[in-house]
Amino acid sequence: MSTDTNDADGESGSCKAPDSDGEVAEEIAIVSFERKWDTAEEIAAELGDRYDRIDLIEYYGEVFADHWGEYDCFVGLMASGIAMRKTAGLLDDKWDDPAICVVDEELTWAIPITGGHHGANQVAEDLATMGAVPAMTTASEAADKQGVEKQAKALDAHVVNGDSTVATNLAVLDDELGPIARLDGPRAVLVGDDVTVLKRNKDDGVVLGTGSVAGAKEEQFLAAWRAALDRTDYGIEDVEFVATGTRKEDEAGLLAAAEELGLGVVAFEKETLEAHEGPTPSRSKELIGWPGISEASAIAGGRENELIVEKTSHDDAVTVAVGR
Repeated sequence: MSTDTNDADGESGSCKAPDSDGEVAEEIAIVSFERKWDTAEEIAAELGDRYDRIDLIEYYGEVFADHWGEYDCFVGLMASGIAMRKTAGLLDDKWDDPAICVVDEELTWAIPITGGHHGANQVAEDLATMGAVPAMTTASEAADKQGVEKQAKALDAHVVNGDSTVATNLAVLDDELGPIARLDGPRAVLVGDDVTVLKRNKDDGVVLGTGSVAGAKEEQFLAAWRAALDRTDYGIEDVEFVATGTRKEDEAGLLAAAEELGLGVVAFEKETLEAHEGPTPSRSKELIGWPGISEASAIAGGRENELIVEKTSHDDAVTVAVGR
């Protein structure tokens, strides 16, 4: 029994365009015993608009081997031991192997087994919206820190040299990595084995620099972003990520709005924003010593460090600027 629930050319929700390293799961297969088929269909229906393709495949002994390489992530609706035994001999390279996440029939636990940073954690987080607890054991997530693979996803980029992430993620855990440095070319760069190189997925795109009052609502952010983009030739599909300052990085409405549109959020430190201050005067500089977040973050985040739409305000709650 096998069912396609999404057309591969359909729109995706929270997922980005696939990249060479498979850091984002776009095409997934839910592998389920027949007796659990109703739950498998429930998962597919709930998560369908977040992926380009979700197939339902009935479990049999060689199901993983027969479909290895066809999907970014397998979701095993089964005991973790079954998935582990049936896939252990197939694993070769974490950058090429499909991710594997298992979930129980009652949707109590969602457990990434392999490929946590390459799709399994993402699927577990999506299953959490159905009530499952994501049991993530990757070191950065366990420490509530953002590993370099997750930073790449937020920047709409991918990791070029995967082996380097062992060293750089250890630096993340020790709070020693620092901000991601950006080099615009043409340039020749010589790096060591402990330097992770990220490459943007898009050749062109814009950044939504965003500030807000405390407690601004999701719908206010969405309306503000769309209004700002209406002043350009770009659309939501052209946005690389949302940029803000670290003092706003936990703003619930901003995070919810970004998730709704499938965008990453990048928060810049005060020093970075000061180096990219925008032209519009801001009261925040007078009151708390921070430059205007929306313009400064839009400039800091854009690959050309160019401001194409100056700060606009929506509902006296959200400010947006567009950078490139």
